[in-house]
Amino acid sequence: MIESLHISNYALIDQLDIDFDGGLNIITGETGAGKSIMLGALSLLLGGRADTKVVRDATRKSVIEATFTVSDYAGLKEYFASNEMEWDDNRCILRREIAPTGRSRAFVNDSPVNLAMLRGVALQLVDIHSQHQNQLLATPEFQLEIIDCLAETSEKLSVYRQHYEDYRRRRRKLIETREMIAKNASDAEYIRFQLDQLRSLNLQPDEQAQLEQERDTLANMTGIKQSLQSLLSLLSDGTHNALSMLEKAADECNTLAGNIDSASELSERLESATIEVRDIVETLQDYDENLQADPERLESVDERLNDIYSLQRKHHVDTVEELINIQKALARKLRAIANSDDTLDELRRLMEEAQEKALALAEEISSMRKKAASEFSERLKATALPLGMKNLKVEIAVNRSKLNINGCDNVEFLFAFNKNQTPMPVGLTASGGEISRLMLSIKALIGKKMQLPSIIFDEVDTGVSGDVANRMGDMMRDISSTIQVITITHLPQVAAKGRSHYKVYKEDNDIQTMTRVRRLDEGQRISELALMLSGSETEPTALAAARALIEDSEKRNN
Repeated sequence: MIESLHISNYALIDQLDIDFDGGLNIITGETGAGKSIMLGALSLLLGGRADTKVVRDATRKSVIEATFTVSDYAGLKEYFASNEMEWDDNRCILRREIAPTGRSRAFVNDSPVNLAMLRGVALQLVDIHSQHQNQLLATPEFQLEIIDCLAETSEKLSVYRQHYEDYRRRRRKLIETREMIAKNASDAEYIRFQLDQLRSLNLQPDEQAQLEQERDTLANMTGIKQSLQSLLSLLSDGTHNALSMLEKAADECNTLAGNIDSASELSERLESATIEVRDIVETLQDYDENLQADPERLESVDERLNDIYSLQRKHHVDTVEELINIQKALARKLRAIANSDDTLDELRRLMEEAQEKALALAEEISSMRKKAASEFSERLKATALPLGMKNLKVEIAVNRSKLNINGCDNVEFLFAFNKNQTPMPVGLTASGGEISRLMLSIKALIGKKMQLPSIIFDEVDTGVSGDVANRMGDMMRDISSTIQVITITHLPQVAAKGRSHYKVYKEDNDIQTMTRVRRLDEGQRISELALMLSGSETEPTALAAARALIEDSEKRNN
């Protein structure tokens, strides 16, 4: 339940702190006193849009914070775990801050979160029933949500949606493959032509680098041969070449060996150098013998490289390896075209298999909905009867639809409020007061199943009075036996049912008007009810009537 609510620097509210009780909490006040401002602030905790216009003092931020009791609330604990949020076994604190610049920040248990996560938590803690939600009663989505709540389809729906997404994924794969095959089939001749071009070259990995090196060698053969001759001349040809000079130097070192101890070592080193140079000379001679100008080979290499370069430009790639990959992809496309019927048959089989699984679960869910709809229509009539709706007719149709994320059903609520009236959609036949009473009856039936710790009714009793208001108050009090209820009302018959009573009022100082809230004691509560009854807090008859309302409420409660 909501333990406390803090609002600061928001619209007419400078600072407001309220501690709520379990059971039925009543909020009253004159029109314009600020009750709707409180709800507007609270709606920000449900992910509502932040507006800088609500920031009262542009020099500081606006803060809305609510503390909830959450002990033994397993569903919420699982939500925290799945979203890696810090969990407290006793309390959950939601906070929304709005800077004067319009920047909004959200927190859960003092940890920053995004708005979606804040809303995900808040929707499991509180349900705000307002005039806007009355309009929801006319929407198919809300009607389906009500039936699903009563039918307790959540677990089956979760499994169904997995099968449905699998079906959609396989169906998408079938469609995409069919489109690809159709496109490839129309391009088959061109694909085959491209593949033949690539295959005709018989491309090999690393071929391009080897060919380019060979081309460079063949193209520069004259210069290469000149360099080889020059090297051989320096190393081994002529009278004064490096090899003969090294041999002579080794001989001189041998002569010195008899007189200088280290000369023999130098001689050995020179002989090793001589052997190394002789080996280099032999390698260069091999190069010189094997490297011959070959114009025909050069032409052949150039042609091969030009063919490769041409295909690279055509396919917008830079390497032979990329061309080989394209060749493999084109071959796969042709195989796919050749085997298209088998491929499509297999994908169609997989799609139909997933569709059958989803449809089987959808049928089970549909049966649950139809049973719940039949029971709900009777229970709704019985619940609404004491609220002055003795001629109410309710027809809830669960009609077949195409398979979708919610199953295979369309739900439609039809109502008639008068004798001999054909049931029609609620938006075409009900007054605002009738819709309010219907919604209260629905919340009374589904409140326990919703597993919400708190529910807020915002003037749900609009448009009713007298005995009907008294019965609506009884209904709210009955709901509050298992769920904390906070009710904003203008009706004394409803206000008298409360366990706790809060008054919203305006207070002026020299420069501004502010919204305040105070908790009423027993005497103040009687005065407030008298004011609501007669417009006077002190009129004796009104005070007596107020006491009678409270006494009657206590008797009914006992």
